[in-house]
Amino acid sequence: MGSQRVSTYWARAAFILLISLCGKLDVDAFYLPGSYMKKFTVSDVLTVMVNSLTSIETELPFGYYTLPYCLPQEGEKHVPENLGELLMGDRIENSPYRFHMNVNESSIFLCTTPKLSAATVKMLKQRISDIYQVNIMLDNLPAIRYVKAGDYILSLTGFPVGYSEEGGLKQHIIYNHLKFTVLVHEYDDTGSVSVMSTGDGIDAVATGGGSGFQVVGFEVTPCSLRHTRDSVLNMQMYGKISPPVDCDEGPQQPVQEGEQITFSYDVTFIKSDIRWPSRWDAYLKMEGARVHWFSILNSLMVIAFLAGIVFVIFLRTVRRDLTKYEELDKEEQAQMTEELSGWKLVVGDVFRAPAQVELLSVMVGDGVQIAGMAVVTIFFAALGFMSPASRGMLLSGMIILYLVLGILSGYIAVRLWRTLKANGDPTGWRSITWRVACFFPGIAFGILPVLNFLLWASKSTGALPISLFFVLLALWFCISVPLTLLGGYFGARAEHIQYPVRTNQIPREIPQRKYPSWLLVLGAGTLPFGTLFIELFFIMSSIWLGRVYYVFGFLLVVLVLLVIVCAEVSVVLTYMHLCVEDWKWWWKSFFASGSVGLYVFIYAVNYLVFDLRSLSGPVSTALYMGYTVLMVLAIILATGTIGFLSSFWFVYYLFSSVKID
Repeated sequence: MGSQRVSTYWARAAFILLISLCGKLDVDAFYLPGSYMKKFTVSDVLTVMVNSLTSIETELPFGYYTLPYCLPQEGEKHVPENLGELLMGDRIENSPYRFHMNVNESSIFLCTTPKLSAATVKMLKQRISDIYQVNIMLDNLPAIRYVKAGDYILSLTGFPVGYSEEGGLKQHIIYNHLKFTVLVHEYDDTGSVSVMSTGDGIDAVATGGGSGFQVVGFEVTPCSLRHTRDSVLNMQMYGKISPPVDCDEGPQQPVQEGEQITFSYDVTFIKSDIRWPSRWDAYLKMEGARVHWFSILNSLMVIAFLAGIVFVIFLRTVRRDLTKYEELDKEEQAQMTEELSGWKLVVGDVFRAPAQVELLSVMVGDGVQIAGMAVVTIFFAALGFMSPASRGMLLSGMIILYLVLGILSGYIAVRLWRTLKANGDPTGWRSITWRVACFFPGIAFGILPVLNFLLWASKSTGALPISLFFVLLALWFCISVPLTLLGGYFGARAEHIQYPVRTNQIPREIPQRKYPSWLLVLGAGTLPFGTLFIELFFIMSSIWLGRVYYVFGFLLVVLVLLVIVCAEVSVVLTYMHLCVEDWKWWWKSFFASGSVGLYVFIYAVNYLVFDLRSLSGPVSTALYMGYTVLMVLAIILATGTIGFLSSFWFVYYLFSSVKID
């Protein structure tokens, strides 16, 4: 983690220096990453926002106001979300909670609900049983809750709707009183530009002078109290309840038909030494650093082992045989050709066109697009440009990069297709380009509407509005497809790759083997999976258990190691097949590394059974499996493409050194 922070520090420092040299910063604040700094003075109104209710039990988000919570005086208002937030199911709205900077308030009355109906009671009990969390934010900071678990103190975002009591009655209790703690940092700004190093990266703040307060922490402690009718009778919103609210005394608020629930809150401001750029550190604390380092060390050992094999293949076997062969005269070469064995015997068949040339070209083109998107996204995330402070930015950035990289996928697919045909004829390149543009997105648009229908039927905020589907379709056909066609056009005009040896007219018979060659190909996927599976656990926990994943530095290292392992595995397997005179290496080289997707799928099923045991309902399971299939397909295309291109380069290099007429 230390090396990651050092690299991040200097990368950001160079970026800030570049901005300073190019021009003056004529803004109130410049902050990387996250949102702009907000300054408050004493008694300024602080706006509290609420997000969707979420649960690791169902994975179905619901709107905050689907439960009988108090409405703001100005009415319910939605905050515009970006593309990433909408796809993640975020629905940010205003709330009735109102604070004044540095003004402590206690026992503030919000509202009393009408008598609960049977339907409302049933819904509340269901949300409590499913452990739904209320997500609330102040100045873009999620509320954090500290829970003691044995000797450890856990920090969790949000708070539960309520809990169910153990025992014969098994009453459901709702949290109706919140104790907020706002950490503020007092500063005296002189108008200078400062560069600060934090665990979040380097941050440049340039302000125009003045002093005030910054929100640097937001904590919440929920409790339940059944208010007496007399204490809240005829009280208006933001009135002070008397006697003061004390959750340690008095009965708790049950969820029962005909019951009225009174909501209230306290807020306390505490001065803190935490500075603005460091305020996300409480959310981004990295746990289990040794596990990440173990994953990297394990991957390095695999790479070293495979690199040794590749080294032996190149220097001790291939180069030795080629040198010995080229030192002979023509008669001796002719005599030796008759005695050749292994990979030298398939020189006339090694570049014979594989089955399903079009499909292979399309899958490689889409694999280049997905792999490029992953590498660029994780690279910028490792530099800190995709902080959780900017909600939805990671997903939005991935979509934009995928759309733009369509030009590369079209170029690679068409040029590869022309090469595999051997004649280089560009006729039909438009058909290949259209297939590339529609293959993976088409599968995604075939799965997503089904999942969206399940969310819509469950009345979840995770359901995408129909307008967003049209926006995604417009992005696909107005950006991705034209760029893919443009890349295909350049691929059709570029010169196709000339094979170093001629292909015989009659295919050579492949000797029978004692075991299927595909068995070895599928087994090869275990090595790339060994590189990936530890980080995969943290990523899965982030997606399905609501944990923040921000160790992108480790993820970038693992991604680089994964690329190397995929390339080495595919090269070694291709050489092994050529040595047994199996010249049908094209698809096998693709799936030698792409078979890691099979093990990711098996791991995902294992994760569902053992780590998501609480996941309830067929809808939640269908959502999990649907998104898993999309993820696995993307992994197969990306890793398979890496292996295929590496093997293609290896075979081309190997036989370009062979001089056989």
